[in-house]
Formats: sequence, C-alpha cells, structure tokens
Amino acid sequence: MRVLVTGGAGFIGSFLVDRLLTAGHTVRVLDALDPQAHPHGPRAYLAPEAELQVGDIRDRGACDAALGGVDVVVHAAAAVGVAQSLYRVEHYLDVNVRGTATLLDAIAARGGVERLVVLTSMTAYGEGPYRRPSDGRVQRVAARSEPDILRWGWEPVCPETHEALVAVPTPEDAELTGRNVYALTKRYQEELTLSLGAVYGFPVLCLRLFNVYGPRQSLANPYTGVVAIFLSRLLTGQPPVVYEDGGQTRDFISVHDVTAAVAAAIERPLPGTGVVNIGSGVPRRIEDVARALARVAGLPDVEPRVTGQFRRGDIRHCFADVHRARAWLGFAPRVSWEAGIAELAREAAERPVRDGVAGAEAELRARALLTERLPAPKGVSHS
Repeated sequence: MRVLVTGGAGFIGSFLVDRLLTAGHTVRVLDALDPQAHPHGPRAYLAPEAELQVGDIRDRGACDAALGGVDVVVHAAAAVGVAQSLYRVEHYLDVNVRGTATLLDAIAARGGVERLVVLTSMTAYGEGPYRRPSDGRVQRVAARSEPDILRWGWEPVCPETHEALVAVPTPEDAELTGRNVYALTKRYQEELTLSLGAVYGFPVLCLRLFNVYGPRQSLANPYTGVVAIFLSRLLTGQPPVVYEDGGQTRDFISVHDVTAAVAAAIERPLPGTGVVNIGSGVPRRIEDVARALARVAGLPDVEPRVTGQFRRGDIRHCFADVHRARAWLGFAPRVSWEAGIAELAREAAERPVRDGVAGAEAELRARALLTERLPAPKGVSHS
C-alpha cells in the first residue's frame, strides 16, 4: 500500500512512518519542517526509506504533488498546543483548518483516496462528563471560571445541587464543548474531513488522541505536552511547574500505542466512518505525573512546584472511553505507563534539552491568560 503521512517528520508521524515501512508499505512524507518543532531541519531519526517532500499543507501544489500515486492518507500535520493557540489564533486556523481544506481540495480533485485517517484531539471534548453521586446522573458542566474556583474550589460541582462531581470516561458521542482555539480547529478538521468523505464516497476515520508521550517528543518546545515539559524542567535542574493544586487529571498514551492504532485504522476492515478515541482509559493526576517523571529521571527528591495558578480555559478532568477502539480497531494499549516514561527518560538523557517554560509563562501573563495564585475557598485546600 502507498501511504502519504502529512507531518510525517514529527514526533508521532516519524514513528508511524517506521511502523508502516516495517509492515511493507511504501511511504511518502509531506512536512513543512516548522522551526518550532524542527529547529535544525529534518531529524536524523526520519527513516531514509521514506520519501520526504518538504512542503506546506497550505500549498495546493505541494498537496497535489504529495498525493500522486497514493492509496491512503494519514493527516497528522498540525499546529499543536492549547496555550499557544490562545494568542496565535490566525496561525492555528491557517494551518489546521485552511491546511486541511487545501488537502481535501486536492483529494477531491483526484476523485478521493482509498482511506483517509485524521489525527485529531481530545481537547474538542472540553471538560469530560461527570457523575452526580446523589443519584448517579451523568452530566456535562460549563468551563470553569475564576469566580467558580474561588467559590467552590478546583473541582467542578453540580450547578443544581452544588455537590462534588465524579469524573467518568468520555465516549465518542459526548457533546464537543471545547472552546479553546486549538480544540475548535481540531473539531473543524473532523467535520471537514467527515463531510467531504461522505460527499465523495471515501472512508474517513478521525482518531481523537488523548495525551501522547514518548521518545522523540521535543524537549525544547514548551507547547509539546506536559510529560516532555516536566522532563525538560527536571533535566535542566528545575522542578516541574504544576498549575492549580495538581489534582487535575489527564489520560496518557504511549506514542507506540498510538502508531499501532493508526496502523490498524489503515489496514483493518472498518465497520464505518467516524471518530474513535485513542487513549489508555486511565486518568492520572498531574502532580503524580511530575513525581513519576522525577523518579525515572533519577531525581526522586525533586518536588514539583504546585503554584495554585489557573490557566484560563484549562479543563479539570477528561479521560477516554476506549470501547469503540477495541470494537472497531481491535486496539488496546500495550505499553504500561511505567515502562513508557522510563523509555522516554532514557532517550531524553541523550538529547540536548532546553527549558522554555519561563518564556511560555511570560507570554501567558502578558495576555492575562495565567492568573496569580488563587486563594482557596473556606474549607478547600489547594494542596
């Protein structure tokens, strides 16, 4: 099979290229080599057996050339990161929405493809669903605001009874309530690709990735993901910076498991088109993540700096319901959290590292997107 991977020189894309080549596929990569992710050009780890076409997803000519002779497309090219999207709105819309539209125009002009797999994001969900303990009702809650936090604490409460809620897994049919710019662009990617696939008659599968981590993740880009950001801090002699009280949770999945899921989406017969969650199904507290990384980095005595600050737009909890991934793709994660972060720590120790957190925080403060430490409401502790 001949596969085009947009963004194939990046963190996830390069591992996917390796897997596809090993499986005997012919692979072409279209990548702009954005300096934020590739400050020194193509990485040495990009497999030479893959055909690299340096070009921008927003360039119709580049898309037309990259699609020549291709059977399947994996669209992984994107501007990533929630925080940066809040002050680079035009860039995120341009790359993620216009870039996807340009690729779709090129696909439509050639009459479609055998299959299109799109890597999207769990950020589209916003806050995950919650169960109300008093009666078991599952509900969604509005995005938190500073007045909410000052009154009720960090955890969302039921707007009717004001009781503390319990986070539950997020299924694919949950309403998409994410309102940050990055989340909206990834949602638009899904809607555009699913719509064009239905019109032109080619199957589309959107994989909503939860928090991906692993080797090759940038250790210099402060918007790449919390695991790499924490590890970069530790390897430069700084404690991880944890916002809120550290009790917020995310669902982490190894890049190796993600590429296995993408390969299944390419190779397996599909029951239909639509969206599939790709996560572990396990929520992890962010403070615990920081401590676990300190341990595998050989720095178990380094305590995370829990700031009590609120980054506007951040959710509290969201983790995957993974039943559809099992049913549609036969997929279940195989890399344990402990093994995955240990592998990352070993690989990261051999690479140059730069801590960019201070600069990223300065950008947020300049735009009033990061609060000062919020006082805990009466009876509620931030620690």
